[in-house]
Amino acid sequence: MDHFFRLLGQVASQPPTEKPEGSGFPSPLPQISNEVSEVVQAVWLNLPTNILLGVVLATLAIATAVSQWLQQKPPANINPAMIRRFDLRVRAWWLMCAILVFGLLLHRVGTVVLFGLVSFWALREFITMTPTRRGDHRALFWALVIFTPLQYVLIGLGGTTVYRHDGRPIDFYGIYSIMIPVYASLFVPARIAIAGDPKKFLERSAQIQLGLLICVYALSHAPALLDLKLYSSRGDRWLGSNAGLLFFFVLICQLSEVFFWVSGQLIGKTVIAKDVSTSRTWEGLFGGVLATGLAGLCLYWVTPFEIWEAAILSMVVAVMGFLGAMTMSAIKRDRGVTDYGSLVLGHAGVLDRIDTLCFAAPVFYHLTRFFFSR
Repeated sequence: MDHFFRLLGQVASQPPTEKPEGSGFPSPLPQISNEVSEVVQAVWLNLPTNILLGVVLATLAIATAVSQWLQQKPPANINPAMIRRFDLRVRAWWLMCAILVFGLLLHRVGTVVLFGLVSFWALREFITMTPTRRGDHRALFWALVIFTPLQYVLIGLGGTTVYRHDGRPIDFYGIYSIMIPVYASLFVPARIAIAGDPKKFLERSAQIQLGLLICVYALSHAPALLDLKLYSSRGDRWLGSNAGLLFFFVLICQLSEVFFWVSGQLIGKTVIAKDVSTSRTWEGLFGGVLATGLAGLCLYWVTPFEIWEAAILSMVVAVMGFLGAMTMSAIKRDRGVTDYGSLVLGHAGVLDRIDTLCFAAPVFYHLTRFFFSR
């Protein structure tokens, strides 16, 4: 199943036969041979990835046991509301871990489809929260039913080799990297204008564009990590698991949230923006970023990064995740709501749980692609 898109690409467009010498048209056959060799050598879930998964499951099991113990014998010096919040967070983490592992077990296609469904639901929550008019319905249909699936189809095809009529391979990265920021962003306001309702036109267009950009385009960079051909900073080909790198990224994002919360509770004093979030402080930000860097340093063995590289990238992920959480909190305050939805037990909607992923995914992807891919 994990080779579905690759087979689709090969069936859709067979490479041309080798041209005679001197034709000025090099044969793509050696390139195909090398790619097949790389696919055969690749391991979807290698030993380091399985070890990391086992560590995460064991940690969640310990957290569940601690939560049950605290609820049965709550200490006098701990607020019962904090214990309840911790229990709900642990349940939400179990659910997120189960969904991600389920997608990884279905290999590459399952993972891409999983993130596509998450994007669809997150965009639905975002649009439901924002006011719309009758003239927006066709544009919303295009955003939810056309552009969202198309973005992930292009991500899926990014792992295949489809040839043009002249024998050159199609670069799907060049398509899905601009499809929403350029084509969808131009199409949405044009479609609303055609509907003939100019009232609050700028606001209505911008909120659909922003929803597509955050919930679909930004998040789609996470499964795009699966298709990178990675090298270490020394120039050696990395033979690890791209699925492990994706798991590392998601784990770092979730750990950063925990570290921000813990740091804020322990040393937080100076609130950054009290009208946006009263719990996020400068001390919590610095403490959370440093703790996330240490976590990335300890988990570098799952990635193609050196120890210091893993620490720096983890801190970058933490900062972007923090900015994402602040941005989405500001949107909620503007709309007068506390949560984006109620699908995830214990922590509101899907978008409340993936706001850090949405902002960190494109930055992590492009830094990895720029420095560790060829």
